[in-house]
Amino acid sequence: MTEEKPLRADARRNRARVLEAAEAVFAAKGTSAPTEEVAKAAGVGVGTVFRHFPTKEALLEAVLIDRLHRFAEEAEAAAEADDPGATFYEFLSGWIEMSAAKNAYSDALAAAGVEAPKTGSVVGARLKAALTVVLKRAQDAGAVREDMGVAELLPVVIGAARAAEHIGDDRELRARTVAIMFSGLKPGT
Repeated sequence: MTEEKPLRADARRNRARVLEAAEAVFAAKGTSAPTEEVAKAAGVGVGTVFRHFPTKEALLEAVLIDRLHRFAEEAEAAAEADDPGATFYEFLSGWIEMSAAKNAYSDALAAAGVEAPKTGSVVGARLKAALTVVLKRAQDAGAVREDMGVAELLPVVIGAARAAEHIGDDRELRARTVAIMFSGLKPGT
């Protein structure tokens, strides 16, 4: 087994620009957008994209993992927030929005025969740990029903994310649907 050499500073910058551009291009045009558009948006040649990500699936997976890491960071920050109840619901709203995009990446990877990262992965475990703290703090503040655990919360959020995806661009309908879901998470319901 050989160790991978660390990337040079310019290569790290190019990789980061490609990931950022890929996320923007895929968000605007869908996961079927050509890799050439990602390269153009990143200001690099297509060869640079393929040097870092040998296949489009590798690029999609890297964008998904990058998003999940950023989301885990947000969860960890939410676990330290001053208003645990409001933060819990704000965090869930963001998770629902992010999940629709995550689903598109996961679906594209599955269609290509690539398994998307599971919640048992390192980033998934990190996200679950932070979510456990966010939920417990919100419960302690009286903002979330006591009989809700992360095991119950995850399927609720996954269902809400799929519903948001189904609703599409109708922000008002999405907001009403999420508000109905959130009312079921509050104490006394």
